[in-house]
Amino acid sequence: MRTFLLFLLIIGNTIFLSAQKQLSLQESISIGLNRNTTLIKSTNSLKGSESNVKAATWNFLPYISADAGWRYSKDEYIVNDKTESTESRNYSGGIGSSWVLFDGLSNFAEHSKSENEFEAAKYDVDRLKQDIVFQTISLYYDVINNMQLLKFKEEDVKGNQKNLETITERNRLGSVTLADVYFQQVRVGNAELEVILTKNRLETSKSELLSFLGLDVLEEYIYTDTLFTGEIDKIKQNLALDYQNLSELVTKALENRFDYKSAQLNLESADDGVTIATAGHFPTLTNNVDYRVGADAVRNWLDNRNFSVGFTLRLPILSGYSVGNRVQFAEILAENRKIEMIELERDIKKSIKKTYLDLQAAEKALKVSDGNVLASQENLKIESEKYSLGAGTLLNVLVANSEYINAKTNFTNSQFAYLTLSEQLKYYLGIIEYKNYENNK
Repeated sequence: MRTFLLFLLIIGNTIFLSAQKQLSLQESISIGLNRNTTLIKSTNSLKGSESNVKAATWNFLPYISADAGWRYSKDEYIVNDKTESTESRNYSGGIGSSWVLFDGLSNFAEHSKSENEFEAAKYDVDRLKQDIVFQTISLYYDVINNMQLLKFKEEDVKGNQKNLETITERNRLGSVTLADVYFQQVRVGNAELEVILTKNRLETSKSELLSFLGLDVLEEYIYTDTLFTGEIDKIKQNLALDYQNLSELVTKALENRFDYKSAQLNLESADDGVTIATAGHFPTLTNNVDYRVGADAVRNWLDNRNFSVGFTLRLPILSGYSVGNRVQFAEILAENRKIEMIELERDIKKSIKKTYLDLQAAEKALKVSDGNVLASQENLKIESEKYSLGAGTLLNVLVANSEYINAKTNFTNSQFAYLTLSEQLKYYLGIIEYKNYENNK
């Protein structure tokens, strides 16, 4: 009977795990790139920017229109006390064009402006994709980190419960005091409380990840709870080879950052806006061509024909300062765009330097915490043996155990801090990859 119940338990767990969905880091990034609403709206907005480029291109061509008309009229009048009337019908048609030959170079500036805005919008979308990748990695690492910490806390509970059983038995035999039993009971309670708090942090981190990905936070997923093989060693190697010169990193970032490229194009677009506004001070030269036909009957449609061509030169003399007002606002916008680009460059330098220094510190912390785990493990082993032989105190064992748990916790936190900072540096350098994850649902 016991074997049968065990078999049912195994089958039930298998069915439950199979019902849960796997969610790897790669799948999470792909989902984020396909479901992020801000990205979807930004991508849709690109169509409007592309349409503006087409409209600006067509502005170089003449405006051509055709028309056709029919008119019926009836006149009534009295002659010698009699009402007489005359009727007339008129058919007309024509085709004409109007072509702006010169408008102060406004049409060229408008075309340049629309192209720059379109390219800037594409760069903004690319940068948003990089942001989604980095945010997903950070949130996913937070989940894995909390999963690792929960394992340590649960192991701590089991260890303390085992110690409680041992101490209780030794108290029954009279080798330890009752105070040691109570002390260990408190220790077990604190360890169980840590498990509860860590579980809550884990569930919160899962909810934040699922919410960011646009998934149902009530769904259960299986996550990869181990670090990638050789990931940290590979990052250390790249850090040693590629990230030694801080000035070169900044130069590389200014070459690769999509948001910086977008800021440069927005500045050029603002300069085009100044040209467009200034064009209002210049004369406008327009060419007009018309060809018209008309008759009182359809069969005589082409009897009356008229062809005309002309040029119109409009010179602005007094516009109530409207042109000057537009020019001033355009110049202010251009100046603000320049300031924004300078601020972005300053922020890029600051972010790269800080992350670069944090990454170096994280590498040192990783080495120290790794050594602390080994040292605290050996110390716990020694104190436990001394307590078993009656040469040590329970307090020393508890302190050693606490130091060991803290050392493992710090080491795990250091690992994920190092991984996250390495991705953050790539994000600030503008080289974080996103194309490999697109459309891979």
